[in-house]
Amino acid sequence: MKKSWSLLLALMLGVGLLAGCSDSGSASSDKDDDVLKVWSFTDELKEPIKTFEEKNGVKVELTIVPIADYPTKLKPVLESGVGAPDVFTGEVAFLKQWTDRDYWENLSQEPYNADEWEGDYIDYVYDLGKDSEGNVKALSWQTTPGGIFYKRSIAKEVLGTDDPDQLGEMMSSWDGLFEVGEQLKEEGYRLFPDEGAIRWFAKGEDPQPWVNEDNELIMTDAKLNYFDHAKKLREKDYTAFAPEWSPSWNASMSGPIAYNGGWEEVDENASDKTEVFSYALPTWGLHSVLKPNAEGTEGDWGVTTGPVPYFWGGTWIGIYSGSEKKDLAWDFVQMMTHDEEFLTDWAKETGDVLSYKPVNEKIKDDFSEPFLNGQNNYTFFLEQAKKIEPGVVTKYDQQLDTLLGGQVIEYVDDKKSKEEALEEFYKQVKNAYPDIKTP
Repeated sequence: MKKSWSLLLALMLGVGLLAGCSDSGSASSDKDDDVLKVWSFTDELKEPIKTFEEKNGVKVELTIVPIADYPTKLKPVLESGVGAPDVFTGEVAFLKQWTDRDYWENLSQEPYNADEWEGDYIDYVYDLGKDSEGNVKALSWQTTPGGIFYKRSIAKEVLGTDDPDQLGEMMSSWDGLFEVGEQLKEEGYRLFPDEGAIRWFAKGEDPQPWVNEDNELIMTDAKLNYFDHAKKLREKDYTAFAPEWSPSWNASMSGPIAYNGGWEEVDENASDKTEVFSYALPTWGLHSVLKPNAEGTEGDWGVTTGPVPYFWGGTWIGIYSGSEKKDLAWDFVQMMTHDEEFLTDWAKETGDVLSYKPVNEKIKDDFSEPFLNGQNNYTFFLEQAKKIEPGVVTKYDQQLDTLLGGQVIEYVDDKKSKEEALEEFYKQVKNAYPDIKTP
């Protein structure tokens, strides 16, 4: 999945988006009746649309809206029906804000009967597409668990091995992770690009919804400990001050970066420079982040586990409830999410890790990724996906994660004590959602 959205950029010392573009997947017709309209925030549907057009002899118009604008531009057309698409996608950041509205068609009802497919998908992926009453509103062809991508040459030099299983064992606890960070620092390397890299482990550890059935804010020990873990990374100098999506973050993947009031692409004359060892990224991070930024390093990477499993992102797709072309729209949704021939080709061509288990079982053992020195990252991520708990994502996540991240940084930067940061966080939660009961 090509991702242009960082869900929690406030946790990462900077805010940035990789903007998409407005585009058309095929020539559009002046007659709306001749065209299936699809809206998305990502260009990943371009090639599938070509396949669909060829198979069905129809035209599909793809509109891509940058992720930053997508919810605000899509919502008015869905509510009014004027210019609305027949099919549209949703990202996990706002998925739960949409499933309980009437935007998407109920796929549990006739003639779709998507409930019959439940056993075909990875549990958490299927669960996320449901509304609060258990009706399926959207489906996803992919699963997006994460791991730690690391540089094999540094691992061999400092840790004595580049084996993913052995490294995963070393970093299977917070103490182990910090021990690895200390060893790397002693040799002039940095464990992570910045403190925000561990935010996903804070979400994945003891996973619970932000708000329970009694409308109470759930502040787990893992979330409280995130303050201290991030602070330790900063104080121990285990990070390279390279915020996610920044130029220094991109540059750090291909080699050393230099310090000049902030880490940046290395100057040959710089005396103070370092190299980042690893990055916490999901499935799509390999193809959309590492490969484009780490040119010349093919084969020097591996992927392993961290302290806890996590997932990041994902694209869900469904039918607009007001569409007049629901049969054709359903054909497209079925191809994207339940067509064995298409999904087999798609996975092999793109490396996208599927949520559709029947195809996974047939193809998973045949993957060998040259960029990862031949490692089968497909089976690795499928094992991680099994560990992700369904039912933990809520409509509050995007805003509350951002608010929490902002206060973590205030604490890391010594602008507030932990107690002051937590007090401010609770105040901000109350301002955003007056009905939520805070500690």
